[in-house]
Amino acid sequence: MSLTIGGVKTWDVIIIGGGIIGLSLSIALRKRGATVLIVERGEPGREASHAAGGMLVDCPLETPKVLQELASASARMYPEFAYELEVESEMKVDLRDKGTILFLSADHARLNAEFVASHALSAPLTEIEPALPLAGDALYLKERSVDPRALSAAAWKTAKNRGVDFSSGDEVIAVTISNGSAKGVRTAKTVLAAPRVVNCAGAWSGAIAPHPFPTRPVKGQMLCLVMPSRDLLKHVVRSPEVYLIPRSDGRLLVGATVEEAGFDKRTVPFTIQRQHQAALDLVPKLRDAKILEDWAGLRPGTPDNLPILGATSTPGYYVATGHFRDGILLAPITAEVMTDVVEGGTPSYNLTPFSPARFPL
Repeated sequence: MSLTIGGVKTWDVIIIGGGIIGLSLSIALRKRGATVLIVERGEPGREASHAAGGMLVDCPLETPKVLQELASASARMYPEFAYELEVESEMKVDLRDKGTILFLSADHARLNAEFVASHALSAPLTEIEPALPLAGDALYLKERSVDPRALSAAAWKTAKNRGVDFSSGDEVIAVTISNGSAKGVRTAKTVLAAPRVVNCAGAWSGAIAPHPFPTRPVKGQMLCLVMPSRDLLKHVVRSPEVYLIPRSDGRLLVGATVEEAGFDKRTVPFTIQRQHQAALDLVPKLRDAKILEDWAGLRPGTPDNLPILGATSTPGYYVATGHFRDGILLAPITAEVMTDVVEGGTPSYNLTPFSPARFPL
């Protein structure tokens, strides 16, 4: 969908990074008629999006207050967002709406008494989720979950179907600047032209000149089990020690650590074993479950654990990164508000708390 001007290919927008944030944004921009190129250092959807758990957490006990409005808006968008991707890609994304069982810590109960009271279980835990034999304080949250790998694959296919161009296996080194404005990107292999550039490179966002955004990789290790029966667990389960995310095909994700380990994606056997044991302690029937795989991913963290969304000080250069643990959840709303920003409109939500300007560069 590129244009050729003076013998040089050009696009309306170049997106750096082909994770779920970049893919969702590319689809939204194509709906507005923009020509779009995604430049991805590896394969689209194979970094943080591939490693994520897929819990669509919309809970004030766990979401920063300043982010709650965006999180709730994005959670509401998910059924339509997922349905659209499934229809256009002809692929399933396994969006589940069974809800979450949240085991409370002492801090939860003490600091959020009103919320705790309004989300009490409607029946004994052993009736709601028989595989959980533990007593204790627990809530029911009306949350959804999604399979991030299936979601990313469906978003990639939808983007392709809508005419988004891709350049994979090519790392962006810098945004090219001419007369003070963005003119495209320089990669390890070539130079690509566009008057608007959006940095969606996740943990790698800060390495792209000229703006060293303070993003960093935050490692998360997880494992996947095959449950002894497909319906052993129906709900997502979160406890202070571990969370469990069932898939409709009988897989169960167990995670996840939060580690400052640089760009190290190796798993540590002791850590994986500790998570496995925590899952067994929570659901003893998982002793019959087989371990399918384990992995580690790199979430894009920021100093205040909030995303960076909006225009930079360089005209034509924008950023949508730093989603930390909420990249999957925030994909629909990020695509909506950043399309407004890139197209010169006014987003429907206040993005000031997430402005790149809050970090002096």
